[in-house]
Amino acid sequence: MWPQDPSRKEVLRFAVSCRILTLILQALFNAIIPDHHAEAFSPPRLAPSGFVDQLVEGLLSGLSRWDAEHFLFIAEHGYLYEHNFAFFPGFPLALLVGTELLRPLRGLLSLRSCLLISAASLNFLFFMLAAVALHDLGCLVLHCPRQAFYAALLFCLSPANVFLAAGYSEALFALLTFSAMGQLERGRVWTSGLLFAIATGVRSNGLVSVGFLMHSQCQGFFSSLTMLNPLRQLLKLMASLFLSVFTLGLPFALFQYYAYTQFCLPGSARPIPEPLVQLAVDKGYRIAEGNEPPWCFWDVPLMYSYIQDVYWNVGFLKYYELRQMPNFLLATPVTILVAWATWTYVTTHPWLCLTLGLQRSKNNKTQKKSDLGFLSPQVFVYLVHAAVLLLFGGLCMHVQVLTRFLGSSTPIVYWFPAHLLQDQEPLLRSLKTVPSKPLTEDSPPGQKVPKNPIMGLLYHWKICSPVTRYILGYFLTYWLLGLLLHCNFLPWT
Repeated sequence: MWPQDPSRKEVLRFAVSCRILTLILQALFNAIIPDHHAEAFSPPRLAPSGFVDQLVEGLLSGLSRWDAEHFLFIAEHGYLYEHNFAFFPGFPLALLVGTELLRPLRGLLSLRSCLLISAASLNFLFFMLAAVALHDLGCLVLHCPRQAFYAALLFCLSPANVFLAAGYSEALFALLTFSAMGQLERGRVWTSGLLFAIATGVRSNGLVSVGFLMHSQCQGFFSSLTMLNPLRQLLKLMASLFLSVFTLGLPFALFQYYAYTQFCLPGSARPIPEPLVQLAVDKGYRIAEGNEPPWCFWDVPLMYSYIQDVYWNVGFLKYYELRQMPNFLLATPVTILVAWATWTYVTTHPWLCLTLGLQRSKNNKTQKKSDLGFLSPQVFVYLVHAAVLLLFGGLCMHVQVLTRFLGSSTPIVYWFPAHLLQDQEPLLRSLKTVPSKPLTEDSPPGQKVPKNPIMGLLYHWKICSPVTRYILGYFLTYWLLGLLLHCNFLPWT
């Protein structure tokens, strides 16, 4: 069982330590730094707050900034405003489940406080499990336990740290996505598809994960062509591809249909408390009882694309303005990281990339020792996934979200830095190690595992290689700066 695995135990221990430190620092920063008066969604509190509520707010309110307020509002009141539908229901539903566990405390706490505690507690749990899921996935894909270990430890210091802790859906999405990828690597296609589908109900970019299922099915098709009936296998492939697209698209379609019933069909609107109606009037938010919005009359009434365009100005090259230059600078490190990873992999495996990962070599299919780790042929589909997300995010989204967008969606953000550390940091080979059981069944007997090599590098910062300083400097700077700014409504979204 995994608790006896020393590397997993160390990943879990480090994840817990980092999350506890995150919660302490956000409370500290929120207490000593005045909140910035941002033009953010801030609905009125309908229930009176007591002393315990004020205590919870003081300790955890740093986790309720920016988009977190939308998730908490949806969990408390439902989808009342049109722009609420930009946020998928998976995480608010998880918050409600967590709140049910706090029902015995409802005499002391308001629903808002219970939701805030639920958000902090669940994301604590989701983060820990996501770190372990990433470690396990790395062992399966990289065939290099050390790199998998390093990558999982780097995830604990993720540049997207504050979003993995705050009331955002990133931690849950990372857990579901990494777990689904791991299940697919184990050959459990149905379980993987189910997890990918649930992830799509948490964040819209889960739709892109259909590429993993399709690539896996194409690999199976080409490998069986020489042994089985080609026509039968082709029909089976087409059916599998259709089922994959249908399964992952179903949560998105159902959510859009629910929005249609609320805003486009008469008599579907729910009662709205007067203070929230007044907020809609003051801020210009559309509610279901008003005139039908224009998207109701589209041939394909997709509310999501309309909201992203009208409320968030999301669209192709819409964010390319001179005044957005600071946000482009914030996204530069993760952009360079993924672009560098892509270039390294493509130049190492040009034939593999030309054949879309379906044929490893012109001459043979044997795996060289140099192809372990990040350069493993199995990494190809993960790299394509990361590159697609980077391209779409860089051209069509608010670029400052790229850090959390990629940091919660693709393991490449952690695998490639782990590869660089192992390849270019001599200190890792001299750090004190402890004996352990083999990390995988294929590991040589008596292999040793660093207790926590990332902390070892931090302790020996002055003698680390430049690449190590750049990587850890980026991770730690964004880890800390995100807490400092985001928790006080400063521009870190």
